[in-house]
Amino acid sequence: MEERTQKAHIKKKAGKKVERKKENKFANAKKSSNPKAFTFQSAGKAEKTVRRNNDLGEKKLHVPMVDRTPLESPPVVIAVVGPPGTGKSTLIRSLVKRYTKHNLNDIKGPITVVSGKKRRLTFMECNNDMNSMIDVAKVADLVLLMIDASFGFEMETFEFLNILQSHGFPKVMGVLTHLDKFRNNKTLKTTKKRLKNRFWTEIYQGAKLFYLSGIINGRYPNMEIQNLSRFISVMKFRPLVWRNTHPYVVADRIEDLTDPELLHRRPNCDRTVTLYGYLRGTNLKPNMRVHIPGAGDHYLADISVLPDPCPLPDKERKRLDEKNKLIYAPMSDVGGVMYDKDAVYINVPGHFTKKSAYAPAEIKHNQDGTEELVEQEDEDMIPRGTGEKLVMDLQDAQDTLASQLEDSELRIFSGAAPVRAADVKESLEEDSKGRTRRRAVFGNEEEEYDDMDDDDDDVDDDNLMDEGDDDDDDDDENTPRRGTALSKFDTRNIPKKGEKEELNEDGQEPDFEFADSDSDLGGDDDDDEDMIMVDGRRKRSSADEDQDIAGELRWKANLQQKASEMFSNHRRTNLMSLIYNNLDLTPEDILNGNYGDEVGQGEDEAEDAEEEEFFKVKRENTNTAEVIDSSRDPIDFEELEEWDDEDTLDSIRNRFITGDINTGNGESAFAPEDDEEEGDFEDLEAVNNDEEADSEDGSKSKKRDKEAMIRDPMMVEREKIAKRKEELRKKYEEEFGDEDDGPKMDFYEKKKAEIEQQLEMNRLEFENDDLQTRAMVEGYRPGSYVRLLIREMPCEFVENFDPTYPVLVGGLLTTEDQFGWVQVRIKRHRWHPKILKTNDPLIFSMGWRRFQSIPIYSLNDGTRNRMLKYTPEHMHCLATFYGPVHTPNTGFCAVQNVADSKAASFRISATGVVVDISQSAEIVKKLKLTGHPTKVFRNTAFIKDMFTSSLEVAKFEGANIRTVSGIRGQVKKALPKPEGHFRATFEDKVLMSDIVFLRAWYPIKPRKFYNPVTSLLLSSKQKWQGMRTTGQVRKELNMHAPQKVDSIYKPIVRKERRFNALKVPKSLQADLPFANKPKQAAKSKKQSYLSKRAVVLEPEEKKIVTLMQQLNTLRNEKDRKRKIKNSERLQMVEKKRAKIAETNETKTKERRKDYFRKEQQKTTRAANATR
Repeated sequence: MEERTQKAHIKKKAGKKVERKKENKFANAKKSSNPKAFTFQSAGKAEKTVRRNNDLGEKKLHVPMVDRTPLESPPVVIAVVGPPGTGKSTLIRSLVKRYTKHNLNDIKGPITVVSGKKRRLTFMECNNDMNSMIDVAKVADLVLLMIDASFGFEMETFEFLNILQSHGFPKVMGVLTHLDKFRNNKTLKTTKKRLKNRFWTEIYQGAKLFYLSGIINGRYPNMEIQNLSRFISVMKFRPLVWRNTHPYVVADRIEDLTDPELLHRRPNCDRTVTLYGYLRGTNLKPNMRVHIPGAGDHYLADISVLPDPCPLPDKERKRLDEKNKLIYAPMSDVGGVMYDKDAVYINVPGHFTKKSAYAPAEIKHNQDGTEELVEQEDEDMIPRGTGEKLVMDLQDAQDTLASQLEDSELRIFSGAAPVRAADVKESLEEDSKGRTRRRAVFGNEEEEYDDMDDDDDDVDDDNLMDEGDDDDDDDDENTPRRGTALSKFDTRNIPKKGEKEELNEDGQEPDFEFADSDSDLGGDDDDDEDMIMVDGRRKRSSADEDQDIAGELRWKANLQQKASEMFSNHRRTNLMSLIYNNLDLTPEDILNGNYGDEVGQGEDEAEDAEEEEFFKVKRENTNTAEVIDSSRDPIDFEELEEWDDEDTLDSIRNRFITGDINTGNGESAFAPEDDEEEGDFEDLEAVNNDEEADSEDGSKSKKRDKEAMIRDPMMVEREKIAKRKEELRKKYEEEFGDEDDGPKMDFYEKKKAEIEQQLEMNRLEFENDDLQTRAMVEGYRPGSYVRLLIREMPCEFVENFDPTYPVLVGGLLTTEDQFGWVQVRIKRHRWHPKILKTNDPLIFSMGWRRFQSIPIYSLNDGTRNRMLKYTPEHMHCLATFYGPVHTPNTGFCAVQNVADSKAASFRISATGVVVDISQSAEIVKKLKLTGHPTKVFRNTAFIKDMFTSSLEVAKFEGANIRTVSGIRGQVKKALPKPEGHFRATFEDKVLMSDIVFLRAWYPIKPRKFYNPVTSLLLSSKQKWQGMRTTGQVRKELNMHAPQKVDSIYKPIVRKERRFNALKVPKSLQADLPFANKPKQAAKSKKQSYLSKRAVVLEPEEKKIVTLMQQLNTLRNEKDRKRKIKNSERLQMVEKKRAKIAETNETKTKERRKDYFRKEQQKTTRAANATR
């Protein structure tokens, strides 16, 4: 039967129902137009709503902090954290593939990628190790918390969250993986909801939780990774307190620069290591002390800024191009190249040698009968990457570098015989100045040079041909030569802009021609201008006038000009002597070089006369324009005429010692010059009519008459006060601002404005300084890629380096170098199984450091710190230990062991903050001493068993003591004998049976123990073992705790006290009334009549007694029979219960057997089906 298509619904357009709807519609419209319909009905509700809105607005506000993030911020550190098997590596591979299109095989060390136009990301994978978790928590800006949804939350997740809370909580995003293991959608939905609620409980309500369904081709689905990457790209980060005040570097590359010869002689010597990474936090200053967690404290020997290996795009773009999607992962295998601690490894998949090296090529016979070698092409032989291509090209080298140098030839002149490197020999000679010089001898020229040693002209020719041996030694020893480092102020040997090397017609470089200096090798044809260097030397480029001369004779052309240029180039010009000793020279002549040979007039004239003809250089002044001497300020003679005026001279007269001192401060007793002498007002209307009269009055007013200008001292004092008030008002306005100017801001906005203003001032202060000056004063700015040189690094750091463990270089402030007693507020973690004991070592993570110390726990009762043997169960207490000093409110966490990574219990022992820093820690312990009286007088007693010597008694003289009954007393003085006894006074008479005790406070000193955790120096980073607790040592040695005899609990034996009878004197008894007289009669030795008499019953009484006995006997017999029947009945009930229990047990056994038999059959069938 065919299915009918359902007819579409047609709305009615007429009828009662439609009319009713229209009426309701208009009625609702009328209601909505009522302005009073949506207002508050009560003032209380309105007040609540306003208060709630204000609370929501205040919740968004936080304490304003200084954001020291530079304009070009460093990459954002994203830590991927989770237990093993949760998909950390897969997530990093997927994100790197999303951002850069690269496939990573091994993930080692930080991986930096460009994610956007203004953002870079650094991914780090955190190991399941307590040391790695602590270090990563200190530097991560964003944490991707991996959670296995099929298993649930694991202890490592909660441990890492507690570490984050102690060191500043960064942004956290949860990622649920292994969702493809759920077959039932209802179970999946319930699991997601349960994990989300638990995640929100630990982080905050509304924390972002991502779901990754499954793995496709070794990576997560592209759409899910794209959503995750978008959230990462737009996330904003708030500066954390610790990172905002400390510089730090996450090292992404390490090199060992130790001398190989030193390593060969002493393999275990300290190393010189360089660390590379992006600088984060605040400015890093030179020679700063740093701490490497796991390697200890070090000093920075050198800091240098390197080019950014993963730069942001230089232009503003709408989207990133493929060439801008960079990746920098030196410790991973990006592009087949991987950096290690002392080498660079090139990973070449497949063969490492060319196939032609071990397989002969095929021979192809052509049609014309010739033979041709045909190499076998293989797809595997084509170099795929940069590393493989480098290795393949290295195999093409037939000879070594030494053999190639020996076969190399040098042709000095075109057409001359070539010189081979093997023919050159070295001859060591000592010149007249005692300097050892090396002579290059070619072939059999040794004898010739021996004969020509005395010839001066030949020596000069040899010196001309010797390149760089003694050109500059005598003139300028500090001048850098080719091949040495140039200073930043030296302009020599730097190629000019646009200068290119000339090529021959064949595309090869031309042979070097003979040249007097490096500047004559060519390339200076375009620049004919003179150049004066910083050191005063002159460099002029000569035109190539003899291009048509043959190569053999070209070097002989213009010898005089070349020699003069070489002499002037290597000669330092003394500008001081030119300016001050030669008065005939004008500044223009000195600037243009038209000073001839006047410089050498002070030298030996005989030698100058011989050399002047050869070295004299004549230059024409081509610059006809007037040039101002920049070494002096220009003088304007018109301005000098101003000093002829008496008024101008009077303005500076008080600046000298003969003037009035108070005038410079504005406090002179003379009236100002602007005031009229006679106090008359100026008639502005009469200016045009009486110009001559006014000019005469003006000339008179310029002369100072001190006698007529003496002022009242009271007026001077008032002016001082008014000026001081004005200065105070200006200072107040600068500090607090004028309330009338601008809009009014609340406290939050005002603080943010002050912070922004201070940042802008700091930025403008160093804006015009060069980089070197800024680095010396301000330090190296965050965001730059730096190279840190550290000396005296332990050799184990390099030998046992593992790139999977983070290397963090944290800068230490000046106060953090000191060590002392640190007092912290600590609380045992509620999930830790055991309470903490005093003097048991703990490993603290505080600041950048991880160290072990011995804390002493205490409580402050208002007057003293009382020592505690154990930490309280659910309360904070104080702890004092020896360690590095940190500022108050610095968070920390503590663990008992970092080596036990497979512990079943929670590993975070305690958390807390630093409270105080003090060099002396006062912790006291309660001490209770007991004693007993030996002799008792009225208010005095002799006490024993409290002290053992008179010295101890002297120490406690004046101490307060008490008895058990509450009688207070005081220690007075020791008795001569016996030793340890003393005399004490009390408020009342004490008894011999009283116990006297003394409550004292004994000072306790913590132990000076500081043991840094050096996990990076071990081959196995998870096996660092510090000081063990006493319990651990006894357990490993199978020892029992020693018991003191005094500490053993003993049974309390109390003597029975016998009180004496009260004896009242007979004289007093006579006066007492009868009721108060003692009536304790003494026991008589003879029996009285009452005790001797016999009682005989009457017959009626006997019957009554006999009847009562019979009734009691019957009742007792009934009770006995009833008890027997009850016991028999109970026995029967027990037998029935035992029988029923036996039957139930038998049936249960049968049911269990049937169940397991069926399960075994199912398993067997499933196994057979899979086969």
